Amino acid sequence: MKHSEINFKIQLDDNSIPEQISWTATDNPNEGIEETKAILVATWDPYHKGTLTLPLWTKDMEVLDMKRFFIEIMGTVGDAALQATGDSEFALEVEQVCKKLSQNLKKEITAASKGQ
Repeated sequence: MKHSEINFKIQLDDNSIPEQISWTATDNPNEGIEETKAILVATWDPYHKGTLTLPLWTKDMEVLDMKRFFIEIMGTVGDAALQATGDSEFALEVEQVCKKLSQNLKKEITAASKGQ
């Protein structure tokens, strides 16, 4: 049986705010530790029938990047839900929400670039 492992290393400041996040994975095609600005790990708790999540981001992650990160996560959720359940209506609803959020984000990015 094959095993795969994913590890996260979080460097915290004195107030327990993430300053640096890095990760490694046995199946990572890029060798070595990878640095990132944010992670969101979600697991299903079958006992309590609920989701356990661990959202972390570094204090220097930009707000617009964070919004894009969440939109892309939601898109991935829609794709995964389609694969797992075959429910194309659910996946389409998620996709439509992502499109709307992406349009709003584009407007924010444009406004921010004009303000500079």
